[in-house]
Amino acid sequence: MKFAGAWHGWTMRTRLLLAGAGVAALAACSSGEDPAPRAESTVPAAPSTVASAAAERPAAPDLAKPQTVVSGLEVPWGLAFLPDGSALVGERDKGDIRQIPVGGGDPKKVYQMPGVDSGGEGGLLGLAVDPAYARNQFVYAYFTSADDNRIVKFKLGDKSPKVIFEGITKGGRHNGGRLAFGPDGMLYVGTGDAGDEPESQNATDPNGKILRLTTDGKPAPGNPTAGSPVWSLGHRNVQGLAWSADEKMYGIEFGQNTWDEVNVIEPGRNYGWPTVEGRAGDARFVDPIAQWHTDDASPSGAAIAGDTLYVAALRGERLWTVPLGGGAPKAELTGAYGRLRTVAVAPDGALWLTTSNRDGRGDPRDGDDRVLRFAP
Repeated sequence: MKFAGAWHGWTMRTRLLLAGAGVAALAACSSGEDPAPRAESTVPAAPSTVASAAAERPAAPDLAKPQTVVSGLEVPWGLAFLPDGSALVGERDKGDIRQIPVGGGDPKKVYQMPGVDSGGEGGLLGLAVDPAYARNQFVYAYFTSADDNRIVKFKLGDKSPKVIFEGITKGGRHNGGRLAFGPDGMLYVGTGDAGDEPESQNATDPNGKILRLTTDGKPAPGNPTAGSPVWSLGHRNVQGLAWSADEKMYGIEFGQNTWDEVNVIEPGRNYGWPTVEGRAGDARFVDPIAQWHTDDASPSGAAIAGDTLYVAALRGERLWTVPLGGGAPKAELTGAYGRLRTVAVAPDGALWLTTSNRDGRGDPRDGDDRVLRFAP
């Protein structure tokens, strides 16, 4: 598939060779067939509208009172809420999407994503719900196929999703995968360098970027370069996207051996990878507002509640809180639940958190993987 403007130059043959090399470099671990996930407790019903929930939303969730919503999942990755307050959660390796009912109850399998090629860090990754879901019922997913990473659009009753963006190089690592709708109604996409580091600096390649798309997968109007989907470049592996109340955008990024990053994302700016990692004081690149050693973080999902940014850490096995009004980041839940993958704010203001202990890199505990809820 070819794209307008700068995207005509892509060569799929080269991408497939790189993808094959990446997959061979890192194989996934799988636990095989498992019992169906189970609900553990009752979640309070959501308010009738998202708007009313936002108006009543308190500043912060209570991290001292965890509630296990669902257990027995296998590598949950994407997490997104429907307007009624129920949640969709995707299992990376199986390609299953399950719906957690409003008020709790057993999660129901509502979709099986066709064509998912799991392995290494690939599989069914990010999920996002259309801002106009109440009218159109569209859901979006980012997943690894046999040929590439791609974004699809579908309804839960569809048999075949529609591919709206493809050609993101796949690899055994650094597939990116986060999807999120911004305050402007556009679809933002975090991608990784797929192990081919120089491509992060290649403005005509989608890898190592944050992309900004319409709901049909086209470059969004107002992007830094007309006809290009690239919003920002110079990223290593973006897996967290979030916006504060003033619509400032934050991106969360895996470092290599030294620094993981929290960045304020501005259109057209360059975040330095692979030339720099962490704060460098180089005027060509944007420095992060917060950074951690990789052993303390390896950050994935991100969400903002009130004036705090919450960042889920995999290797660091903790939830980082970053005060956006100033002050030092603080580690919470250290070691309590193992590897943490995705964090999201529900329509009722609760913070939801997924574990990732069955991804081949963690130590599974009884009941893993699970979804946790922290009430406001």
